[in-house]
Amino acid sequence: MRSPARVIGIIVGSLAILGLLLYAPAMLLGPLPAVTVRADPDAPVVPGAAALALPEQGANAMVLTGADGASTPLATSGVTEAVPMGSAAKLVTLLVTLESLPLPAVGDGEGPMIKIGPDDYTNYLKYVAEDTRTLQVSPGDSWSQRDVVRAILLTSSNNHADTLARWAFGGVQAYADAANDWLAEQGFTSTHVDDATGLSGENVSTASEVAALAALALADPSISAMLADPDQAPIGAHAAPDLVDRSGDDGIREITRGYTDEAGLSSVFTIEVPGADADADASRWVVGAMLTMPDYETLDPAITAAVESAAAASAPVTVITEGAAYASVESAWGETSKVIATVSRADAPWGAEFGRAEIDVEPFSTSSDARDVGRVTVTTGDDEVSSPLRLTESISDPGPIWRLTHPFPVVGAFLEAQAE
Repeated sequence: MRSPARVIGIIVGSLAILGLLLYAPAMLLGPLPAVTVRADPDAPVVPGAAALALPEQGANAMVLTGADGASTPLATSGVTEAVPMGSAAKLVTLLVTLESLPLPAVGDGEGPMIKIGPDDYTNYLKYVAEDTRTLQVSPGDSWSQRDVVRAILLTSSNNHADTLARWAFGGVQAYADAANDWLAEQGFTSTHVDDATGLSGENVSTASEVAALAALALADPSISAMLADPDQAPIGAHAAPDLVDRSGDDGIREITRGYTDEAGLSSVFTIEVPGADADADASRWVVGAMLTMPDYETLDPAITAAVESAAAASAPVTVITEGAAYASVESAWGETSKVIATVSRADAPWGAEFGRAEIDVEPFSTSSDARDVGRVTVTTGDDEVSSPLRLTESISDPGPIWRLTHPFPVVGAFLEAQAE
């Protein structure tokens, strides 16, 4: 008969053997705790943005154009509500007319012939008497549609704006009604036209909407061709001197420029800038609108400052650097590694402030240095750029001895895994 002590010994020994048989597999096969991630205090600092320079006087805006006529707002300053827009109203005249009666492609004809009638000639004499912008016509003249458009765009001819409206819509009032319907359909809620010329103070818009209208005009191949080469005209075409664009070789192309008593001085201009990406070959266009400016001594320097700032703001800036450490990781068993970006990313600030570099490292216990473990992301205005993150050193399994001698981290990882 076994003594009680012997029985107890057998039980304790059996339990110990059983516990060992259970403990060892649990420790050797159980999950490992995830690494600890820390942001690197020496990570590259995201550079500041070059500001866009717009004046405090007047109503001003700048937009970035797209190939389809879409525009992205860049900056505004001064008055933000609708103001008289002066000669910029002629952009609406051209856009509305060319949508309903488009010009043939460049080189495929000059469009229908428009005969100068009594109303056209009377208008010409009226505008001459009022000392507003005109281009001479005579009764019985015939102008091609392209010639009339060139006269409006390059000379800002008020009598030709009325002629185009009468020819296309039957009258100036009928044109204004159609134009306001078109503006509403296009989402230009702050823009209203009262005539085809912009002479009336009831032609109103915001600088932002005028800039967006100019972006639409630049997307029209006929208009953009005239602005790019104002001297190009077929043999026999009526002369339309370029009186809108200011002189200079600074790359600035004015689209409209004028003065009225109600609107003061106004200018709509554009400049070509490099592509937004460091590797992009395609150029982009920035359009600016400055309305109700007090004098040329204010307007012209403001245009120069605006386009210079746009050129600076369009230059791509590296915001994520390949090989730079953005974080570090450490395992429970003491292995460490830097976490680095695998590619460089650049973007143009366009006057907006870049966000901070945000690090997102997925939870892991072990990893080689050949796989992505997360991403670093920087917001750039309404967009963002990012790069995958990788380790500089692999984090390996600690091996059986560490597992068997560190039960608490392993058990904790197991319980955490069960809770997920």
